[in-house]
Amino acid sequence: MEYAKDLGIVLAQHCEIASMTEGAVMHEGSCCSHLGLPGWPALAEELMVYRDIELCRITGARVHILHLSTARSVELVRAAKADGLPITAEATPHHISLTDEQLRGFDPLFKVNPPLRTRADIEALKRGLKDGTIDAIATDHAPHAPHTKELALDAAPPGMLGLETALGVVLAETDLSLAEVIDRMSVAPARIAGVADQHGCEVAAGSPANITVFDPEITWSVVPEELASKSRNTPYVGRTLKGRVRHTILRGEAVVVDGEAKK
Repeated sequence: MEYAKDLGIVLAQHCEIASMTEGAVMHEGSCCSHLGLPGWPALAEELMVYRDIELCRITGARVHILHLSTARSVELVRAAKADGLPITAEATPHHISLTDEQLRGFDPLFKVNPPLRTRADIEALKRGLKDGTIDAIATDHAPHAPHTKELALDAAPPGMLGLETALGVVLAETDLSLAEVIDRMSVAPARIAGVADQHGCEVAAGSPANITVFDPEITWSVVPEELASKSRNTPYVGRTLKGRVRHTILRGEAVVVDGEAKK
């Protein structure tokens, strides 16, 4: 972290104490106890979040915490920011819309790392996004070949599609204003990643032609076969989302036109 500070690097961390999550398949709580499945404690994330905050306090290095998933993690980041530490954080669309209860059907589509948590955790994440404690929304897009998600829950890999459904989930599941959604999904991520001169910019003459055009009011149901991804591991099958991308321009080239990916 001292080297990173000297080099002006942002350290992005997946916060997990692996020795506490070995063999776990879902959030450790009443649901996993009822199902008889090995649980993934929230503390495994929170202890690592605390450690990195304290190392940030000592070194002054910039730290970005990936995919927060627990209410206590949000509280820790909020307190760190109140202390003026150079901490940023993100949440995912699935951690603000899906709970561990979805795993009652033993469906590996809902297995993800970190795991889906409780309704209370979801509400804490939403509050964190609203008040700016959580700076960004990141898709945590993790495509998997269909046969791997057909394995037993303990053998299937964690991860789910997130890219194409992210906007629709955020607009459907949060009370963020349109300006706040654009900030959390475009402006802030670009700033954190150090690419604000190319992405998340104002649409203006002379600016880089990296633009997404979307309809914030349209509603649509997720059909895996209609997604652009070659994978089908979406947890939102049949779910109604709000808002969808119409066009995407990357470096001046149209790569999505009328909702259809061209590349």
